[in-house]
Amino acid sequence: MNETDPAPIDDTHFGAITVRQDGQDRVEVDGEAIPRVSLERDPASEADPQTAIGTRDPAHLTMRVDGAVVRLLPAKGRLSRHSYRVDVTYDGADYRLVPDSVATSRLTRDGVHLGDFSSDGDETVIAEWREDREIRPADAAIGYALASAFGTGAQPMWMMIVDGVTSALP
Repeated sequence: MNETDPAPIDDTHFGAITVRQDGQDRVEVDGEAIPRVSLERDPASEADPQTAIGTRDPAHLTMRVDGAVVRLLPAKGRLSRHSYRVDVTYDGADYRLVPDSVATSRLTRDGVHLGDFSSDGDETVIAEWREDREIRPADAAIGYALASAFGTGAQPMWMMIVDGVTSALP
């Protein structure tokens, strides 16, 4: 991946987690207490500079959790925040990462809010877990991978401007 390994992230539930990103081609997430996740873009596909992994087209993406290919379905990313959601099915659970502000995205498992992630689409990912939820190792692995590969808070520029203006209103 990178010439030097990035510093591990100190996750409050699972300790040291490392996120490695190889340009727009590959993201890997691993740690002693979580399953390894890899997310790869087909190198023959054209890379979109607006997406950290280079595409939102599921036909050009492969995600593996502990070596098993999982269902990955990023939405197209149009006008609404919800259109930037990313869905994953793994081990009988349905995960969704969806922007809920300019800076963060919410991770759910089977519709239950697990925590919030922030990332600029790089190897620095911050997770804030809900204290009233059972957080599983796969939750962390999938959340960190999606946040790094697709960034968080992703939305059109006009929506960021509207968010800024409306948050300044009394």
